[in-house]
Amino acid sequence: MKRVIQFCVALAIATAVAFGVQPAKSSAAKAPSKKSSAKKKYVSNTRKPPVKKAKASAKKAPVKTVKAPPVPAKVRAEAHDYVFENVANGADIPVENSAALIPFFEQLYRHQRGEVAGAVHILHYGDSHTAADEWTGDLRTHFQEKFGDGGSGFSLAGRPWNSYRRMDVRSGSTRGWHTDGLVGRAGDGVYGLGGVSLSTASAHEAIYLDANAAEFELFYYQQPGGGTLQIYDNGMPTEQISTDGEAGPAYYRLEAIPGMHRVEAETLDRGPVRLFGWVAENTTGVTYEELGINGAEASIILGWNEETLRSNIERRNPALIVLAYGTNEAGRKDWTLESYREMYSNLIARLRADAPTAAILVVGPADRTQKVRKIGWQTMEKIEVIAEAQRQAALANGCAFWDLRAKMGGKGSMLKWVAAGMAQADHVHFTGPGYRMIGDAVFRDVMSQYDIFLQARTAIVANAESTTPSDATAAGNQ
Repeated sequence: MKRVIQFCVALAIATAVAFGVQPAKSSAAKAPSKKSSAKKKYVSNTRKPPVKKAKASAKKAPVKTVKAPPVPAKVRAEAHDYVFENVANGADIPVENSAALIPFFEQLYRHQRGEVAGAVHILHYGDSHTAADEWTGDLRTHFQEKFGDGGSGFSLAGRPWNSYRRMDVRSGSTRGWHTDGLVGRAGDGVYGLGGVSLSTASAHEAIYLDANAAEFELFYYQQPGGGTLQIYDNGMPTEQISTDGEAGPAYYRLEAIPGMHRVEAETLDRGPVRLFGWVAENTTGVTYEELGINGAEASIILGWNEETLRSNIERRNPALIVLAYGTNEAGRKDWTLESYREMYSNLIARLRADAPTAAILVVGPADRTQKVRKIGWQTMEKIEVIAEAQRQAALANGCAFWDLRAKMGGKGSMLKWVAAGMAQADHVHFTGPGYRMIGDAVFRDVMSQYDIFLQARTAIVANAESTTPSDATAAGNQ
C-alpha cells in the first residue's frame, strides 16, 4: 500500500496542472439605467429579528406542536458519552481508498506554496443534511481557517425555497420567480450547477446576494427571446446583459473592489429569464460550496441537463467533489444493492467526465430509525444496503469513501444521538451541534490523510534530490 501511495504522489507531482477560469464576454443590450432596484421588496433567506405580536384572540385555538419526550439526565449523559467516544474512536476507522484524494491534496499543497492561481474549489452535493449548511458550514470554516478564505463560491440564485440558506452569505429574491428542480416538481432538467433554477417572464423581478468577495459571476441560461437583466453593484447600475441567444448556459463576470457587496440582477422586460446562481470569490483560498436539496436522492443528478451541468462544473473547476446521499433512498423498497451500485457508478462516471481532474469523496449515509407501531423506534435495514452499495461503487470507480454510519457507532446509533441531543426527534436529521461534530470528524480524517501525503511527498522529493545522475546510472547497471 505504501508503494501505491508513493507512486500516486509521484504521479500527481508530475502531472498536476492548475486550470484557470477565463471570464465570459457579456453583451450589453442598452445603456445602463440610472434606476436602482435597492427599494424592491425582497424575500430574504435570513430571518429577521422577531417582532412582538398582539395577544391572540381567545376564539382562536392554540397551535399544537409535537415535542420529543424528555430524556432523563442520566440517560442523556450516558448517550452523550457514547456519541463522543464513538466519534473520537472513529478516527481509527480509515478513509477508505484515501489515495484517491491525492490530486486534491496536491492542489492544496501547491496552493499553500503559492504555485496555484486562484481559489481551490470544493463542491458538496447532497440531501437535506447538506442543505442545512450546518455540516458543510463547519467544513467551510475549517478549510478556510487552514488554507485561506476563497469566498462563498457558488450559491443558488435568490431564495429558491423558504428554508434555503447559506451560513456565509445573505440572499433573496422578489416574489415573481418560479423554482425548478425541487424534489417532486417535474421540469426540463435545465437547473445548472446546484440542480435548482429560478425563472420569470415578468419585468422588474430581481435577486440579490450580499457577500464579501473580490469578484462575482452570475450563472444563467441563454435562450431565444430571452429577456434583459440590469446588474447592480451596491445599488449602482453597472451593465445590462441580454439573455437572448442560442440555448445554453452563459455567464456574466463582475470585477469588484475586495469587500462587502450587494450584487443584484433585475429583469427589464417580459422576455423569459432563467438564473442558476451567483459566485462570490476571492483571488486565493478555498471555497466550500453547499449544493444540497431537501429530499434528494443521488439519482437526481442523472436527470439534470448534461450540457448545462458540464459547462457549469467546468466553470467551477473543482479540486474535490463530495457526494453525500442515502438517507432518502433508505425509505424505498425498489433499490437493491446491485441496482443502486450501478446507478451510483453511472453518477460517478458522469461527474468524472465533467471534472476529470477532481478527486471524489463519497460520504455514506447516517444511521436512521423509524417508528413502528406497537414496537417503537427500529433501525431502517435498507440503510446498510445503500451504504454498502455506495462503498462498492466508490472503491470500484477510484473514489474515497467515508462511512458516516460507522463513525456514529453503527447500527442503532441514531437512538443514542437523539438521546444525547445531537440528533432531532425525527430520528433522521441532526441538531446544530451534531452536524458540527460530523463536520469536525470529516475534516479531522481528511486532514490526517493530507498529513500522510505531505510526509510521503517530502520523502520522495528528498530521495530524488539526494540521488545523483551517476548513482542512478550505477543502480541501473546492477
